[in-house]
Amino acid sequence: MKSRLLGGVAAVVLALIGAILVFSYALNADARAMAGLQPTDVLVVQKSVPAGTTVEQLQESVTLEKRPAGSVPTSALTELDTSAGTVTAADLVPGEALVRQRLVDPATLQTPGSVPIPKGLQEVTFALEPQRMIGGNIAAGSTVGLFASFDKGALKEHPNEASTQRVFHKVLVTRLQRADAATEPAEGGQALPAGTMLVTAAVKDHDAAKIVFASEFGRIWLTNEPKNATEDNPPKPVRITEVYP
Repeated sequence: MKSRLLGGVAAVVLALIGAILVFSYALNADARAMAGLQPTDVLVVQKSVPAGTTVEQLQESVTLEKRPAGSVPTSALTELDTSAGTVTAADLVPGEALVRQRLVDPATLQTPGSVPIPKGLQEVTFALEPQRMIGGNIAAGSTVGLFASFDKGALKEHPNEASTQRVFHKVLVTRLQRADAATEPAEGGQALPAGTMLVTAAVKDHDAAKIVFASEFGRIWLTNEPKNATEDNPPKPVRITEVYP
């Protein structure tokens, strides 16, 4: 009787040990399979990333994961430190391994003759004659001062007087288009732009509305204002009685 009891206990113990071994084997199966496939580190996209995203912004959307070496492209990236200054060339989707070809120089994504729009700004286009924009001698990437002139109504204290005032400092020009061909150059001179020119600038929402209003109901002039130019604040309107010194 005692021997049968001991045999039963031994059988139960052996069954428990067997169950534990089977469970442990199954638990480590994935690890053993990965080890047999030579796991390697790779950056994997965790959430959708639009084209044009900077490497700095991309940091938040990728995580270093281990994947079988056979499934990882040879150009896959394990870090972003060596890719500073680049942007994503196309939309990225969750689960894809990040490869070197997905990161490019931002200049390659731009339309020729244009510059990127700074984050948070929007573009607005207005037409000007060359004499109102430094003779047309500005280009994409230039920063300009923007002045608005109105025949009347701009000044509360003098509603019937004409006035001019600098409205914005250092506005970024993102694109410049010539609506007409240049004139023939004079002997010993250079060709001059003719007709209307289209200026596209990057500004905030409310500032865009001011530019549209000035273009619709007044006149706009631009000055060449590089980033190191001195700014006068606050702006002061000029009336006819203040033109002469």
